[in-house]
Amino acid sequence: MIDGNLQHDGYSMLRNAIDGGTVQRLLGVCRDVFHNDSDQVRARSSRGHVYAARNLIETIPEVTTVWQNSVLLSFLHHRLGDQFGLVRALFFDKPPDRTWALAWHKDTSIAVKDNSLGSVFFSRPTTKSGVPHVIACDEVLRQMLTLRIHLDEVTDANGPLRVIPGSHLSSDSEGKGINAVVDVHAAAGDVLAMRPLISHSSGASVPGTKRHRRIMHLEFSSSQALPDGFQWYDYVRPTATVSE
Repeated sequence: MIDGNLQHDGYSMLRNAIDGGTVQRLLGVCRDVFHNDSDQVRARSSRGHVYAARNLIETIPEVTTVWQNSVLLSFLHHRLGDQFGLVRALFFDKPPDRTWALAWHKDTSIAVKDNSLGSVFFSRPTTKSGVPHVIACDEVLRQMLTLRIHLDEVTDANGPLRVIPGSHLSSDSEGKGINAVVDVHAAAGDVLAMRPLISHSSGASVPGTKRHRRIMHLEFSSSQALPDGFQWYDYVRPTATVSE
């Protein structure tokens, strides 16, 4: 079942897209990798919980396959075309002892092999956890789609993502406005598809909650080609085929 309209609203929810066994396996893999890896790409809470991690394509092979089930692969294929690929994978959590809030923003940063090239399409080069990044133009961002795999149930208690429908059309689009904000509630295994240019934020968890809010955040592009000789840092094509 799909909630929301990706074309008009900039987001849609795919219910039960990941089965419970796969969710538990992902949680176990993340727990093992984060426990054994003291790399600086991990941000830890006072009790040792990881609340942010980058470069998961390199460290957690499952992120290159978890989206290759019939539901997600077909969804990606129909919205991004035949040549789409995974370009970045992140992990977020709001652990009970280290909750956090996120101000309104749009996802405009992409990971590239070399951010020192000159271009009118890219700006503000930075390095995040050893990986070159740039701010991409709207043309590039409109070809992208993010899947957020929920590894926990998300309610008002653990700081759900908030989105403004219709704000995904450009970097300065306000969409339906702040009064139309939607709080994204989800069950474990639900997958939120969202365009990078949609305005989104999230609040802190409710004090005293024992809930985590763990998310596997996967970014895809419809094309491996980028302007002015830029290249994606990663570009993982699907190995499974789409069942029509």
